[in-house]
This record gives sequence, C-alpha cells and structure tokens, in this order.
Amino acid sequence: MAVTFSDLHTEQGVKSVEEHLAGKTYISGDQLSVDDVKVYATVSEKPSDAFPNASKWYDCVASQLAKSFPGKAVGVSIGGSATTSAQAETPPAAAADDDDDMDLFGDETEEEKKAAEEREAAKKDTKKPKESGKSSVLMEVKPWDDETDMKKLEAAVRSVEMPGLLWGASKLVPVGYGIKKLTIMLTIVDDLVSPDNLIEDYLTCEPNNEYIQSVDIVAFNKI
Repeated sequence: MAVTFSDLHTEQGVKSVEEHLAGKTYISGDQLSVDDVKVYATVSEKPSDAFPNASKWYDCVASQLAKSFPGKAVGVSIGGSATTSAQAETPPAAAADDDDDMDLFGDETEEEKKAAEEREAAKKDTKKPKESGKSSVLMEVKPWDDETDMKKLEAAVRSVEMPGLLWGASKLVPVGYGIKKLTIMLTIVDDLVSPDNLIEDYLTCEPNNEYIQSVDIVAFNKI
C-alpha cells in the first residue's frame, strides 16, 4: 500500500517519517528504493536528534547516493517556502474493456511537477556569465509492454554518451501486468547537458525508441 507524507519541510511532517521508520531501515522494503529518494529530495535538511529514526535513515540514503555521484559537493540550500496542498481523492476508474486503454504509469506526481519547475528555473538567466554547476537527476524509463527486453532497454539508455553526462545506479520497478519500469540516476553538467534534450533527441528517438516508450524526470536537484 502506498505511503503518503506531507509537509516534510515542517517538524510535524518529519515526525510522520520518524513514526513510519520505527523498526525499519527504509521507507519501503529492506533496500533503498525510489520511494526513499523521493522522500529524501523533499526533506529540506537532515532531521535533528529529536528524530533518531529519520536522522539515521537520512544519513543512510545520503551515503548511498554519494556512491552514485562521486563528484565533490560544496553544499547548496534551497530558498523559498514549500507549498502544500491537499491531495484530492479520486474514485477508482471504471474497468476498461481493453487492457491497452489502461494507464499503468499514473498521473504526474507532485515530485515530477517540482522537478519540472526546478528545471525551468535553471533555464532562467542563461545570458549572465556564471560558473558551470552540476545537477543530479532521477529518471523513470518506461517500456512498450511486458515483452520488452529490459536488459536491452537499459543498455540503450546507457549507450547515450556525451560530455557532461554520467549514468549512475539503476533499478527495475514492477508496475503491473508483468510490466517493469527502469529507474536510473544520472549526473549532468548544467552547461553541457539538457535533460529535456537528452530525452527528446536521444532516449525516445530511433533506434532507442524500439525499447523505450517514454521517459519522465522524477527528481532534479542541484549539486
């Protein structure tokens, strides 16, 4: 069952993570997953000692992410206040007569919206001279169907090479009806690689579109 957290920029929000992690190491299951990365990206800073479970989990995720992004980080802080909104409950959709009409990947999540907003913000003021920065990106790569060879799909993704692009850790995540999606992390040099161009000009065009149906950016963070 999906777990919902809200207001993670507040002490009450962190408390909900603390209570959820009682007796656990990770948000879901016994290994690091995309759920941990999503929650980690939303928590603004390491929880205080008042939340020992959340603090230990935060250090664990940070340590594993550091292995995928070996570059030296100087630390960044994100300005502005977080926006919260109640997620409206929607009634279950009526079953379609044809399984091909089902959207197995769901609607755009709040994390995906946030990633899109941060990418747009990064595009602003491009005319001003500035030092080249780096960003860490988490992508979800979706196949056409359950017959798609996921090993060849991942090989197609990693075959894309360009200056300023470094592929990191990946994982196959079950979606349903025998279909899995690939979640993969990457590090980019902002001045050299555009995530949108990477998707449109390389990942979802020939020959890679033989395996790849679509690609979504789940998390986008400045390093």
